[in-house]
Amino acid sequence: MTCEVRASGGGWRCAGVRWPREVPELGWSRGGDRRVSVLAYGAGLGFRAVGERHCVGARGNVCPLGAVVPGRSTGGRCAECARLDRAHSVAADTMADDPRTYRVYLAWFGPGMVKVGITGEERGAARLREQGAVAFSWLGRGPLMAARRTEEVLRAALGVPDRIPYARKRAVRGQLPGPEERAGAVAELYGLAAALEGRGWPESLERLPLEVVDQVGTFGLDRAPEPASAPGPSARESAPAPVRSVRELVDGGVVAGRLVAAAGPDLHLAVAGGGVVVLDTRLITGWDLTAVTRATEETASDVRVPLIDIGGGGVQGGLF
Repeated sequence: MTCEVRASGGGWRCAGVRWPREVPELGWSRGGDRRVSVLAYGAGLGFRAVGERHCVGARGNVCPLGAVVPGRSTGGRCAECARLDRAHSVAADTMADDPRTYRVYLAWFGPGMVKVGITGEERGAARLREQGAVAFSWLGRGPLMAARRTEEVLRAALGVPDRIPYARKRAVRGQLPGPEERAGAVAELYGLAAALEGRGWPESLERLPLEVVDQVGTFGLDRAPEPASAPGPSARESAPAPVRSVRELVDGGVVAGRLVAAAGPDLHLAVAGGGVVVLDTRLITGWDLTAVTRATEETASDVRVPLIDIGGGGVQGGLF
């Protein structure tokens, strides 16, 4: 089985991974048209980048300049479209009269990596899947500005960051602690946050009970347990540990492998003779892609783009 990649001849461009449900989807756009390809763990996925990378536009609109953007940009937008997209985001605090209900969440990404954030209640846990949160719990619900105020209070009081770089998340995914430790970390953060209720919390924010949601299975990170002889006092769960990640795409560059896991925007691809390579799908937005199959390639497991070591920070030059 091969995950679908649309040919560039029809003008379709990849919009990256989305998580509207508990399975990842690749989004595609052509002008105002939108389509999705549902991904499946264990399936093959392959493509070749063609030409130049162009700005993906903002808020569903095509970039009026058709600007070329750098291959290493995870935003995939020109400066003007990036400004427009940011100006209309919840994070910009420009929608104080937003009537929707928002939720405050507590997310855990790995040992020592926790954050507080907010998301629209109607989106459910989609935001947590998009960020690659390994485990999380809701903390409260209420109007936007009450949720935003609570978020700020907790960040200041608990010293948690507003964001965690994806590079740090990738570095620990292959060595996650067991489910009890993951749940315990979220419960501990919840207890610290709940203790602050009445000390800066807006009265209009309703506190929700602790209910830890573990997403290791959703992400496919539990598909290949480590050997029982692995060191450590407790059992650990992990997909094959990723060793390298794609730094950027280039014209003619090929990425092909078997999808073994996915978290946030990252796809973990098993490559013959090369372990697991992580593809941050934010790097493929704006590219025209052509399908790579066994009929057109000597092998359906091939990576020939610049890579970088995960964790070590060393760049592996050349095309692989």
